[in-house]
Amino acid sequence: MSKMISVPYETTLHVRDHCMCLTVQRAARALARMFDEALRPHDLTNGQFSLLMSLNRPAPPNLSSVASLLAMDRTTLTAALKPLERRGLVNVMVDPSDKRSRLLALTQEGLRLLSDVMPVWVSTHGDLEQVLTPGEQSRLLNDLRKLL
Repeated sequence: MSKMISVPYETTLHVRDHCMCLTVQRAARALARMFDEALRPHDLTNGQFSLLMSLNRPAPPNLSSVASLLAMDRTTLTAALKPLERRGLVNVMVDPSDKRSRLLALTQEGLRLLSDVMPVWVSTHGDLEQVLTPGEQSRLLNDLRKLL
């Protein structure tokens, strides 16, 4: 007969209360919901906003650099770009210096949308800043950046 394997409930509670990964995931989901709700009237998600913002550069970045910045793999980024491309917010172009590479650029419509949603982002971020003191905000951002 095999012995029943179990993990004590106390272990579950310990992980719930001490796991950094779980806590960061839960906080990320809560923040994502907050920004998704705020951006919904503009038909954007927080992920799409971040992607559009990552393209707001003087020169079009390549796919790899954007994927790295957003901590995404290239396949996931390519899939995330498709709806933004269909909406006319982003252009994906062949890199003239390397035909295998793609460059990403905001269209005028993409820039207009970013301009329209910046006050929403500022307001939502301001709500979030009411929860943490300026010192806590800086410390949290710096601590999270250590993990990147």
